Amino acid sequence: MTESIAKKQEDGRVERAGDRIAAEALAVYMRARRRSGAWVLTAQLLILFGSIGLWEIAGRHKWIDVLIFSYPSKVFGLLWENLLEGTLLPHVWVTVLETLCGFLLGTLCGTLLAAVIWWSPFLARVLDPFIVVLNSMPKVALGPIFIVAIGPGLGSIIATALAVTVIITTLVVYTSFKEVDANYVKVVRLFGGNRLTVFRRVILPASFPTIISTLKVNVGLSWVGVIVGEFLVAREGLGYLIIYGFQVFNFTLVISSLFVIALVATLMYQAVAYMEGKLSRRL
Repeated sequence: MTESIAKKQEDGRVERAGDRIAAEALAVYMRARRRSGAWVLTAQLLILFGSIGLWEIAGRHKWIDVLIFSYPSKVFGLLWENLLEGTLLPHVWVTVLETLCGFLLGTLCGTLLAAVIWWSPFLARVLDPFIVVLNSMPKVALGPIFIVAIGPGLGSIIATALAVTVIITTLVVYTSFKEVDANYVKVVRLFGGNRLTVFRRVILPASFPTIISTLKVNVGLSWVGVIVGEFLVAREGLGYLIIYGFQVFNFTLVISSLFVIALVATLMYQAVAYMEGKLSRRL
């Protein structure tokens, strides 16, 4: 009896020692990861501010053509002036609204179309060559057709964004649906699950990471579609400012508009990446 108690105590000490070693190893790993992240962030900031500083010096010393390339202080000065005058934010808001609509609708419609194709193998075989052709087609070239069919305005701009995002979303998500482990599907089938149950319980949850990753791709694609649509038809928005700046040969306005696009697109991307991290931890 005494030997049994002593053995249990020894096992407990070994287990606690193992837990302590594992905790220490985890702490060391987390510290190393934080240090690595700090170094990466430092390098990114050095590249960013170093590039801006070099650009500023090159512009002030006329190493570059200032009329075309401008330089940061002029760009930020123009942005601040337009912000104080109240002429910048309305253009930003219009473009962001159009981009969000194209982004969300493109992802939703693409995912729904992928689900329909997965549901019907016959339909998948019929539509496969058409989807491949549509994916290879330069979708922004459809902009003039949308303008004539829908009319100049918000609808044709969002339609251009949808043309860019829907097909790639459909292809990526449908491929993810097909690559789900068939053994999971067999288990649900053995327990009497129908096709809807398989999709709801197996296919869709297994494809959540891919759908979220597609959101990150669609951030950039929706911006492309919206800006091209604004090039063609808009009278307001950041795309309109770029075209207007080109027409009046004000390339500082063009570059400042591009800077705002890059800033807002980065914020959208980071929001999607944050959501992806949250969902990944839950799954």
